[in-house]
Amino acid sequence: MITHIQGGSAQDERGGIRFVNDFDMTPVRRFYVIKNLDTVLIRGWRGHRIEQRWFYALSGSFSVDLVKIDDWDLPSPDLEVQNVVLRSTDQQVLYISAGYATAIRALEQGSELLVHTDYPVSHASEDNYTYPVDYFINRIR
Repeated sequence: MITHIQGGSAQDERGGIRFVNDFDMTPVRRFYVIKNLDTVLIRGWRGHRIEQRWFYALSGSFSVDLVKIDDWDLPSPDLEVQNVVLRSTDQQVLYISAGYATAIRALEQGSELLVHTDYPVSHASEDNYTYPVDYFINRIR
């Protein structure tokens, strides 16, 4: 399942805030920030059988390709690939349930992507599936 959790922003004489008040962080165990070297590099494919993730663009924008994995040992290369563009100006959290792999590319230099996950880093090696960036033939180029 892939869903968007909409946030917003507010401005006053003190400055501004961005928020996503409907993001229930109860299951979150850790977070990290991704900052790609440039706008050419594609970070992926990386999948998680049981880990959930939530993505939020802190700055700039990202293209996130998503594929629902059918077989973790040998997925079909022609699976449907969905694409979501996350922009910091959209103030939106992208939720990705367990069972998906992602390929992520920054669309603007200096973009930063905040990622929350529901498992500790000690579990990462047990639920980490990687595939070559050109593995899924339906990836939007």
